[in-house]
Amino acid sequence: MDGEKPDRDNQPTELRSPESSEQMEALGSSEEDEKAALRAQLEEKEAAAKANYDLFLRERAELENFKRRLQREQAEFLRFANEPLIRDLLPVIDNLERAVGHAQSGGNGQPLIEGVALVVRSFLDTLEKYGVRRVIATGELFDPSRHEAMAQVESAEVTPNTVVAEYRPAYLLHDRLLRPALVTVAKTPAGEKKSEE
Repeated sequence: MDGEKPDRDNQPTELRSPESSEQMEALGSSEEDEKAALRAQLEEKEAAAKANYDLFLRERAELENFKRRLQREQAEFLRFANEPLIRDLLPVIDNLERAVGHAQSGGNGQPLIEGVALVVRSFLDTLEKYGVRRVIATGELFDPSRHEAMAQVESAEVTPNTVVAEYRPAYLLHDRLLRPALVTVAKTPAGEKKSEE
């Protein structure tokens, strides 16, 4: 061991040089600084997470309030959605009441017929204003999507499957069928069927 240098790290603490204890203190203080920095970062991240969670809760509550408000507004809208239509139908009722009053006053009945005809026209005009229109089926080819056949009659005067009579008209709301027409449809007379064969 005479030519070997003594190992400083294996020497007892008392024998170490002052430089090594300063290094240890520096190492200890840098570890403490690093821990403090990590604690500060952790606290910062926890504060950010808490702020984000609070924001989430507020946004969630706001969304729930918005949904409830929207449901209330929709219910209110649906409750009064027919108000314009009903307002426009009130004059029709007034006209019907006038026609009944006129009929009760006597006469030959012609003014009542004219009054009711005017009311029907007024009613159809009001419906048309809201996109409802009457579809005339008489003379048209039978269309099962718009007509309901109540009867068939033999006729040589019109093409088979032609509507020859209408019991109840069809109505469309814009382009959607509200109800089909009840109709009578022409068919080929029995005598003509045999002669064709």
